Amino acid sequence: MSSQQHPEEPAYDDRVYRSPMAVVTGVLLLALIAWLCGDALVRGAGNAPWFAAAIALVTVPLTVAFTIRPAVFANADRMRVRNPFRVIELPWGAVDVVRAGYSAEVLAEGSKYQLWSIPVSLRDRKKANRQSARGAATAGAAASAEPRRAQADQAIDELRELAERGASRAAAQGGVRVRWSYEILAPAVLGAVFLIVLFALR
Repeated sequence: MSSQQHPEEPAYDDRVYRSPMAVVTGVLLLALIAWLCGDALVRGAGNAPWFAAAIALVTVPLTVAFTIRPAVFANADRMRVRNPFRVIELPWGAVDVVRAGYSAEVLAEGSKYQLWSIPVSLRDRKKANRQSARGAATAGAAASAEPRRAQADQAIDELRELAERGASRAAAQGGVRVRWSYEILAPAVLGAVFLIVLFALR
């Protein structure tokens, strides 16, 4: 039996874009939640353990959603955008524009989707522009041929290049598909309801 991947099946792990700083922040926040809520669960009296469990049920999925979870996976056929509460699959043939202004975003089929995992830093962009201008002034035209780009702009340039190359591929055709991330939403909503019940019973 052949183990080769079907040619029409997308390989999402070709390129992955995510924010290392967000991941580190998420891990630290999860450690803090585990420490505080774990201590209340073990040592708390009265309703404290129940409140700790409800708070953990709300905060853990939300922390994961906004820090560790966001990522963009891209290959020759399509990109898959994993945002806090949704997963958007966009074949390159359906993509109109990939751009970075005040935020990174993709336009497809009349809708706009933000790329949470590619944060745009105006400070980083200004710094890159200053360094490029300084290099051009000191080294001439040769230095300005390849100006330094902000990290978000570099990622957008790569995605835009993939989109342009893949737009005409047969495997890159189709419509945009959006899926809600119930694995994040369900526990967060359950924890919020749990908290409301606990406050009502106080």
